[in-house]
Amino acid sequence: MEEMRSRRGLLQAAGILLPLALSPVRALARLRPTRELRFFHTHTSESLRIVYAENGSYVPEALDEINHLLRDFRSGDVHVIDPRLLDILHEVRQVTGSTGQFEVISGFRSPATNDMLRSQSSGVAQHSLHLQGQAVDVRLDGVPTGHLRRAALSLAQGGVGYYPSSDFVHLDTGRIRAW
Repeated sequence: MEEMRSRRGLLQAAGILLPLALSPVRALARLRPTRELRFFHTHTSESLRIVYAENGSYVPEALDEINHLLRDFRSGDVHVIDPRLLDILHEVRQVTGSTGQFEVISGFRSPATNDMLRSQSSGVAQHSLHLQGQAVDVRLDGVPTGHLRRAALSLAQGGVGYYPSSDFVHLDTGRIRAW
């Protein structure tokens, strides 16, 4: 019985410590009882400071507010934003040590908006993750975009695009890649 308890204790400790060793920032973010984000949308001038997760669960009303803020500002279309994207934003903010707000350049894009942007720029993907609510283009108040990019890359979660001439970073929940 004593051996069983010690093995169980060892397995429980491994279950807690292994994720910390593999991804300390991600594990710590999940252990935090409250996760908050701050946004300023550069095209609509809307601001939002919101707790989107508490006690290990997402707050549905908060997600609805974030979905609205990150809507396609050109068409007004609202789409569900992948909560993993919010976690990436939260973790990036933790890694940078910033308490600033994210300046949103683009969140969800309707197919019509994406097609219009594609006709104007070769840098817009036909099957952009913005279309699925899985991508956001941002700056972080007080953090140079080059530093924001490095912080996002250090997480090894999804795609990270760097647009220095436009001064923003693209983050998404797709496969790990960088450009």
